[in-house]
Amino acid sequence: MRRLQGENDELRRSGAFKQALHLEGPMAPRIRMEGHGEVLVLSSNNYLGLANHPEVIAAGVAGLRAFGAGTASVRFICGTLTAHRDLEQGLARFLGTEAALSYVSCWNANTGLLPVLAGDGDTLISDELNHASIIDACRLTGKGVERRVYRHGDMQQLAEILKESAQRRARIVVTDGVFSMEGDLAPLPDLVTLCQKHDALLVVDDSHGLGVLGKRGAGTAEHFGLAGKIDVITGTLGKALGGAAGGFVAGPSALVDHLFQKSRPLLFSNALPATVAASALKALEVLERDPGLLARLRENTRYFREKLLVLGFAPLPGESAIIPILIGATAKAMAVSQALLKRRVFVTGFGYPVVPEGKARIRIQMCAAFTRADLDEALAALKEVKAELGL
Repeated sequence: MRRLQGENDELRRSGAFKQALHLEGPMAPRIRMEGHGEVLVLSSNNYLGLANHPEVIAAGVAGLRAFGAGTASVRFICGTLTAHRDLEQGLARFLGTEAALSYVSCWNANTGLLPVLAGDGDTLISDELNHASIIDACRLTGKGVERRVYRHGDMQQLAEILKESAQRRARIVVTDGVFSMEGDLAPLPDLVTLCQKHDALLVVDDSHGLGVLGKRGAGTAEHFGLAGKIDVITGTLGKALGGAAGGFVAGPSALVDHLFQKSRPLLFSNALPATVAASALKALEVLERDPGLLARLRENTRYFREKLLVLGFAPLPGESAIIPILIGATAKAMAVSQALLKRRVFVTGFGYPVVPEGKARIRIQMCAAFTRADLDEALAALKEVKAELGL
């Protein structure tokens, strides 16, 4: 414990120590934060503004009343609630897959999927900037699995790895659809072409694409006109779809059936609470019913990016609702975040080990519920902080 305390003290001295900030109400564009009053939130994954939507809340309350707090056990032991079945059927229909299976988080979905999918004699190939849950899922696969990493978005290197592993039992390529720290999109058309050419399986974690990209908000595959061309999709219910918790795997029925037999996070963890299943399903229904949510999200993203350039910022390019601004040192990114919070604008600074040393950033995440006045207020605060800190 003395060693850990020493490391914590050093993080505090360097300005990189992460502090818990306590919110006093539901997630929304503006929320009361303990010690800071009302703040404008530009750091939430609440892309569609559904975390506090009255229908989503009502559905969650109805799920709680109908099914209670939980089943107090795992699904294969005590049974699956109809709320889980309804959600999974809704997700499969929306994504155009044969079936889907819910987990308590997308972290559990990824770590529950890859060790089952990749076995002895297989090669698992991962983009170097994949989410930590994918990295850990790859590490959890067995000793007989060959694990390879290709440079971010480098299709030439991926093609070489696929050729080198041609004699392996199976090849599985796994990628984020939208990379959470960069805001850029995986080159899905090239990935699909390569995987088809080399008879490899393609897994896409679309946590930051679902509810954001595509004509209906069905994600990165729909954005590229590749709906139905992705072998396996994982994602979260805890971002655009209500912001509570939960994750899923969507794909062939044979895969979902097999995960129910062997996926350890499913076999040894309690099921997703019914209130979350019910609220996420309602969020999906709201998205399908109101395409204006997507239009507002995209217009807000376009406007904010345009105005950032006018102010002299250089956000990383991308088509998602994630707008990263590189700062450099971790301590400086934290200082930018704190200076913005003093102006009642909440934007989180990210540094090592979340991103590489020297590439710390603030990450702005757009929301369909922001008004133009909200965005202008945030831009004014950024302008002041830019001058104050010499960004």
